[in-house]
Amino acid sequence: MDSPVVVELSRVSKRFGERTAVDALDLRVPPGICFGLLGPNGAGKTTTLRMIYGVTRPTAGSVRVFGLDITREGRAVRRRLGVTLQENVLIEALNPVDNLRVFARYHLLREPHLSARVEELLGFLDLRSHADLPVSALSGGFRRRLAIAMSLVNRPELLILDEPTTGLDPAVRLALWARIRELRELGTTVLITTHYMDEAEQLCDRVVIMSEGRAASAGTPSELIQRHLAEETVELECEDAEERALLDGFAGPHLRVGNRTRLYLDDSRPLVDRVRGRDGGDRRRIVVRPTNLEDVFLRVTGSSLEGGA
Repeated sequence: MDSPVVVELSRVSKRFGERTAVDALDLRVPPGICFGLLGPNGAGKTTTLRMIYGVTRPTAGSVRVFGLDITREGRAVRRRLGVTLQENVLIEALNPVDNLRVFARYHLLREPHLSARVEELLGFLDLRSHADLPVSALSGGFRRRLAIAMSLVNRPELLILDEPTTGLDPAVRLALWARIRELRELGTTVLITTHYMDEAEQLCDRVVIMSEGRAASAGTPSELIQRHLAEETVELECEDAEERALLDGFAGPHLRVGNRTRLYLDDSRPLVDRVRGRDGGDRRRIVVRPTNLEDVFLRVTGSSLEGGA
């Protein structure tokens, strides 16, 4: 028997005229996890989300959320969703409390539950200190907190976050990560798109890397690293003319960025020893680190990665 899923896309495509934004995409999001959609700009991530919450109709294929066909039962699905868009949709002249109250009315919340829910969300997203200020006076971080709070008004079973922390400072990002983890622990299914690979690696139980509208690779972050690249990444400075001599005999993909080269190896020691031997010491800066999801992203999406030396 198939395991339950919250979101299921079967051979879903979306075309805009001659352009194909999503191409025969299959996707299954189990309940109670944080699921990430990753990909470069134009990969089809936001279009996929828009089809899932029913704003964009697929050209082909089926989209089911909670087992319901989103194109036929969109209202029933949206009652159980929360959505935070890339751009905040807030009433600038109102304060956070009034924004939350207005949005709660859209979901038919009534007193005393409405006021209780607003107070709960002010605390959960750390908004109380700015609750009486108009949105126009809020910083980008507080606006983003309010946008996420509004998407939680109806206690959604599925929370969709489209690049929720883009442009925020590291402290605010970390605070929002903590809230997303809490929601997942409480049983909310979270579907997130992000350009931050560290964010995906920290938050997501499973990810799909999209490229040109298709699912290029899927799995847990650790599975993707094991599948596509070696365990260790060596970063070193070297000129084009000496790269071949330094890397000769070390098979595997490598990435050239400016005057730095990344090479992916199961054991970095032989390469480090070679470089130190050629240099006669440790004059050249070498970084050895675990391979991460950003390395896999570059590999899968084809960004400048070359074959082994």
